[in-house]
Amino acid sequence: MDPSYLDILNPEQRKAVLHEGLDGRDRPGGPWKNLTARRPLLILAGAGSGKTRVITTKIAYLIRERGVDPRSIMAVTFTNKAAREMAARARLIENRASAAMIRTFHSFGAWFLRRHAALAGLDSGFVIYDDDDMVSLLGTVMEDASKAELRETAALIARAKDFFLSPEDPELDRISCHDRFRKNYAKYEEKLQKIGNVDFGDLIQKPLKLLEDNPDLARRFHDRFTVIMVDEYQDSNAAQFKLLSRMAGGPETYLCVVGDDDQSIYRFRGADVKNILRFSDHFPGTEIIRLERNYRSFSQILALASSVVDHNCGRLGKTLRAERGAGKLPTLAFLANQDEEAAFCAELVERSVRTGKAKGYSDWAILYRTNAQSLGFETELLHRSIPYKVVGSLKFYQREEIKDALALLALLLNPRDEVAFRRIINKPARGIGAVALDRILKALYGASPSGGGLVDIAKELSLSAKAAAGIKSFAAVMDRAAAVLGGASPPPYRDPPIRYGEGLSACVGSLIIDSALAEYHGFHDEINGLQRIGNLQELVDASSNYKGGREGLVEFMEHIELDRSIDADAENHDSVTLITLHNTKGLEFPRVIITGLEQGVFPRDDKTGDDLEEERRLFYVGATRAMEELYLCSCTFRRVYGRTSPMPPSLFLYEADKTMLEVIGQAPAGFGKSPRQPWRGREQGVFAFGSPSGGAGLKMSSDKRWKQGDRIFHDDQGYGAVIDITEGDDGPVILVRFDNGQEKRFLSFHQSGNYMKIGAGD
Repeated sequence: MDPSYLDILNPEQRKAVLHEGLDGRDRPGGPWKNLTARRPLLILAGAGSGKTRVITTKIAYLIRERGVDPRSIMAVTFTNKAAREMAARARLIENRASAAMIRTFHSFGAWFLRRHAALAGLDSGFVIYDDDDMVSLLGTVMEDASKAELRETAALIARAKDFFLSPEDPELDRISCHDRFRKNYAKYEEKLQKIGNVDFGDLIQKPLKLLEDNPDLARRFHDRFTVIMVDEYQDSNAAQFKLLSRMAGGPETYLCVVGDDDQSIYRFRGADVKNILRFSDHFPGTEIIRLERNYRSFSQILALASSVVDHNCGRLGKTLRAERGAGKLPTLAFLANQDEEAAFCAELVERSVRTGKAKGYSDWAILYRTNAQSLGFETELLHRSIPYKVVGSLKFYQREEIKDALALLALLLNPRDEVAFRRIINKPARGIGAVALDRILKALYGASPSGGGLVDIAKELSLSAKAAAGIKSFAAVMDRAAAVLGGASPPPYRDPPIRYGEGLSACVGSLIIDSALAEYHGFHDEINGLQRIGNLQELVDASSNYKGGREGLVEFMEHIELDRSIDADAENHDSVTLITLHNTKGLEFPRVIITGLEQGVFPRDDKTGDDLEEERRLFYVGATRAMEELYLCSCTFRRVYGRTSPMPPSLFLYEADKTMLEVIGQAPAGFGKSPRQPWRGREQGVFAFGSPSGGAGLKMSSDKRWKQGDRIFHDDQGYGAVIDITEGDDGPVILVRFDNGQEKRFLSFHQSGNYMKIGAGD
């Protein structure tokens, strides 16, 4: 008779807990014999299928019912929070589970190295270097390198260690083909070894090498740990896979991993989905148990998410079944632009709370592909006094790079702004030391109220040659910015990291580039640098809504300051969650909105092959966070690089099962057989945007042949999109912006054969 704590498990969960990997020679239920060959187990656990319950129950079951020594059980996962939760839940069933080793991969590595430090050439009191420590150490071997170069090199070294690549490894060219990287990596390793400390990559590499090079140690390890479990196995990287293979040892070790190939979304951190896809190849005799009963979401949501991820080739395959029933169809809203998108999301939230449909603001989560997209939602929620929290990052105006950019703009408006001057004068470093800064500020307060600005004052002082040169270069930057603000053309830039276009964005964008602020933040590190550039670009795009000139800059800065003052009073535990899709992993919300579903935003245009498959998995993860309601948003136009550009719908919307969607708003031509009702929702007048004939505010030609957003192909210009429609003497005139940057006008009745209409988003 099975113990009562197994009664809450469904048949598949129970099968996974009771699995012992017997090879046919053993009697089920007989004594657990450590030397018996046991078949590995892969638990393929779909979203919301109760995988944590299974792995924690299995640990307790092996100890309580099968007599396994808890000290011989090792369970590893990827976050300290997950490890603590796993340990606590196992102890609730069987208190002796506290003796089992339940750690993260890196925590295990540190434990192992401290026990065998001498074999690794270390003292047991070694210090673990974090990212900043790596950069500091690299600075001693790359003496003339900038901080940006040091961070980039540190990120590349960390990536190399994720793949278990040494400085001598021929395959290191996969990480960087520059000889100087190989040399700097070797010097870094040599210095790290002399100091006697380790970095995070070493916590995986060094235990693996010890097990490979010391057969006696490996044998003692295998004798100690006869059961090895891994949670979230889809997130493992190449080095972690090799370590697991070495830890598992021979057939006497019982190996059980839990994961979901459809939720592998951390490739940028080194995770390799192939580890789970090829698990059965690497560990022959593997049994696979699929957990396909979902306890989180309604079936309509699961069906939609599955219809997209089913397009992936690299997956083991499973079919999630909702235990909660069908529920409401997910809603796809086609909206005119990102301002309307933000208003739509805020209206959904506000109305649901007002009518009592939602228990509170915390029922809602707004998901986006990149952190930079949060600005529009933050602004709209603030203006409506809807409390919100940004998960995984600072609120937009609290981010360092945004504060730096605003300091530049503040100094442009008020050259005597000490706070702005202090913040930005040495970003990037310009040789203005503490002594020079103190002299400049003293001179400021000694000058008359009508005296010059800080930069002008500094130019008149007798400073060191380095400081004087720094002030001179900064003064030139601010002079050029003032000229652009007055209507001059921005300086020409080659491959600028920030793009700008309409209105005030020319001044804001060119100042961020010219000051080298974009470069300073862009090379912060491999991942955060791209995010920071994206945030700066979002600020530039927002400024394109304001006219150029001093008056426009004053209005823009005032708008921001008002938003920041509202934000200061907006702390509330019952709040809407703003979060990137990556950060939603492991979370759930009653109501979810996935925004920015346009090609080029989600997925990005540069995503192909394995990268595109990971983007599909990211959509799947986002959609399956929703428990009760799921909304998808796609904009016809979006401000990109300071210009308003037409946006085709995301590839994922074309791949999705249209029968699983309620479409509102003006669906683009060629989008399946979706209805074309305006954005008004099921109840007339709920949303006051767009009109029944206008298609969410989009212009349409009087002959009904064209509307904004329609895609065309021209024999000479290639692909383009209709961005404006006017009425001329000879009928409607369409303005087309081609993908090559050219803009051309055509008469609606033009039939020369030079162009053809292909439908929006085709």
